[in-house]
Amino acid sequence: MHTVSIKNFLKKNASIALFVLLTACSSTSTKHQAPTDGVKAGEGSSFKNMVPATQLEASAVRQYDSMKVKAAQKNALAPDNHPQVIRLRAIAKKILPHAQIWNPDARAWKWEVNLFVSDQVNAFCMPGGKIAFYTGILEKLKLNDDEVAMVMGHEIAHALREHARDRIAKEQMSNLGANILSQALGLGSLGSQALGQGFQLVGLSFSRADEKDADLVGMDVAARAGYDPRAGISLWQKMGASNKEKQAEWLSTHPSGEARIYEMQRNMLDALILYAKAKNTTVDRLPEYRP
Repeated sequence: MHTVSIKNFLKKNASIALFVLLTACSSTSTKHQAPTDGVKAGEGSSFKNMVPATQLEASAVRQYDSMKVKAAQKNALAPDNHPQVIRLRAIAKKILPHAQIWNPDARAWKWEVNLFVSDQVNAFCMPGGKIAFYTGILEKLKLNDDEVAMVMGHEIAHALREHARDRIAKEQMSNLGANILSQALGLGSLGSQALGQGFQLVGLSFSRADEKDADLVGMDVAARAGYDPRAGISLWQKMGASNKEKQAEWLSTHPSGEARIYEMQRNMLDALILYAKAKNTTVDRLPEYRP
């Protein structure tokens, strides 16, 4: 009787083994329930639980603190009494109480908002609520408070929806799959990144699906806080105009274009209902938006 070696079996069945592993990981993942009112967004990632949230948030704290130290040494960290810092933190104070609607874990996050002196047109929010704005995005685009809220809401949404955790988990699963296949073919380990190591979070890029999700969820939380979601349209129009002159750093990881504005317009009524409620009025009585 012919005996099939383990090596030959793995060669033929590595993809099946990987599929089973991915399915098992997916089935054990927990999902946060989206609110029943407001903007409709899809379910969160089914793979993010492969990366421990506490570990990723600890890594974010280290990287964020390192950024602040290096910026302070170069006099590039705006002080607490800087008018724009006061402005950003006031906007965050209104938005953040609505963050837990999308992710209950956000209640325990140690939120921070800081401003870095740089010409870069950029902003981000790390896992665990570490928010950074660059002076370039405020000054070059001349953002009003509603537009700042749309930027902040978008970046906060990345953290709430755990897009970084999902991205890293998928990369690790891809590396794991490559290692399974390489071992099956006798090629040895490819040296995939082990769980537990640090991850580079500054400048981490996301998928188009993640960006769309962050646009919609960000618009939702900002509208709940009383910021006009129509500012999302004027924001991306400004970003588009800026991009024609010079590639903005923010756009290097944030795809733009008419399709993006279209999606926001398509979901605008749901956001306007939240905004009108925050303003104690109705959508039909809202004043015309003027950027």
